[in-house]
Parts: sequence; C-alpha cells; structure tokens
Amino acid sequence: MGNVAIILKMMPESPEVDLGVVRAAIMDAVPGTKDIREEPIGFGLSAIWVLVVVPDEEGAPDRVEEAFRAIDGVASVQIAELTLT
Repeated sequence: MGNVAIILKMMPESPEVDLGVVRAAIMDAVPGTKDIREEPIGFGLSAIWVLVVVPDEEGAPDRVEEAFRAIDGVASVQIAELTLT
C-alpha cells in the first residue's frame, strides 16, 4: 500500500484571521503536512494551499479535510488534487 498526496485549498473566515496561527494549527492537525503556501486573493484575503501526504487508506482524504475544517478561523476546505505516490 502506498501513499496519497493531497493538495487542499483553505479559505480563512476573514482578512483579520491571523494566518500564522492557522498555519501552526495546520501543522498540528495532520502529521503528514509537507508544505503550506499562501495565495493573495484580494481585499486583504489570502487562500492557504496545503500539501499533505498520508497512507493510502479508505477515508484518509476525508479525515484530513475534516481535521482542517475544525481549525478556528477556517471558513472552507476543498480538496483540489489527489494523487497516488
């Protein structure tokens, strides 16, 4: 059994959300987090792109998505890409 690389797009609730706090919570939420990047969207709002590598198990992408949804200050989480590694 291999691994799955998941790229997720997360949107904060507002431009006032401290993205440093969100980034720290992302690292704590899922041990397989490999990379976090911010993309300015407009009006002071930035999307957060996250790369996570987890074992290829049934329901693993859903568990990652739910863990990130539970972070304070996050309005939405969407799986943008999923690839077997």
